[in-house]
Amino acid sequence: MKITVFNGSPRIRGNTDILIEAALKAIKEKGYPVEVFRLNTMNIKPCQDCGGCDNTGICIIEDDMDLIYRSIREADRVILASPIFFSGLSAQAKIMIDRCQALWCEKYLLKRQMPQARFERKGLLLLVGGMKKDTGIKCGEESGKAFFRSIGIPIHETMGFTGIDKKGAILEHPTALRDVYDAARRLTNYE
Repeated sequence: MKITVFNGSPRIRGNTDILIEAALKAIKEKGYPVEVFRLNTMNIKPCQDCGGCDNTGICIIEDDMDLIYRSIREADRVILASPIFFSGLSAQAKIMIDRCQALWCEKYLLKRQMPQARFERKGLLLLVGGMKKDTGIKCGEESGKAFFRSIGIPIHETMGFTGIDKKGAILEHPTALRDVYDAARRLTNYE
């Protein structure tokens, strides 16, 4: 089982990183290969809505998204983790999702499905933000759902944590790390 993780946080060793580490602990205990992309350090240009992928399903922009497209195609499981900024996913996560327009075109316009994975494809969405209301989680969930469906992942679970703003504050949450660890174990089950 191959797992791909997209880290949408610009903050190193922040709350998103800590949640990802909890998920990776569960995955590594099972011995599965994991590819982690720290989106903030990658050369990813924004989607230009140019229509260049409409007839091919291939983006005409050449940058680090080529690595991401390959990993998405090979993955059995995908984790997307992002802080919530202004009631939505981070710019780093959103720019990557927007560039998956090429995969959306491949699926919906060209009627080509993602290559069959060894295991049923599933996803996990990890969201954390400072707002006490769940508005940002709900908005992030909608973008995450559109992303997962566009890349051929029909099932995903969302773990959202609100009221977590200060760097490292997720460590003070009574159940967050265990919840994410358990979610990652569920994600890597065969069923």
